[in-house]
Amino acid sequence: MTYELLTPDTCALALIDHQPQMFFGTHSHERTTVLHNVQILAKAAKLFKVPTILTTIAADSFSGHLLPEVQAVFPEIKPIDRTSMNSWEDKGFRDAIKATGRKKIVIAGLWTEVCVTFPTIQMLNEGFEIYVPTDACGDITEEAHERAVQRIV
Repeated sequence: MTYELLTPDTCALALIDHQPQMFFGTHSHERTTVLHNVQILAKAAKLFKVPTILTTIAADSFSGHLLPEVQAVFPEIKPIDRTSMNSWEDKGFRDAIKATGRKKIVIAGLWTEVCVTFPTIQMLNEGFEIYVPTDACGDITEEAHERAVQRIV
């Protein structure tokens, strides 16, 4: 396999479950730092026209809607709301990723051990290259986040 740098025309971005209830339980990083890093990713993707997929889980019943600081960057994109923790198990998410035509996917989300690791493992198995900016992710504890990153690596 030949590796190359990510470019706006070869990658897509998936922002997974950056929601109030998920942030409330995030203690692996300072929450404002994670939020700022997610905003940086979102704004860079918007600026460079990188296809972006937004997701939420149980937005109406439990976790709340996508954080306004993220949604405001993409007012035209309706997040894919799921009932399964693993976004790759959701047909809408899989279809959205595949519709980008990209094999290099940047994934950031809350929580790292589930919402980032599970789809990453399955997507790697299906031939995608996954890139995880870990400072735009978070988990319930620092150890949970670090162990998830180890599994991804």
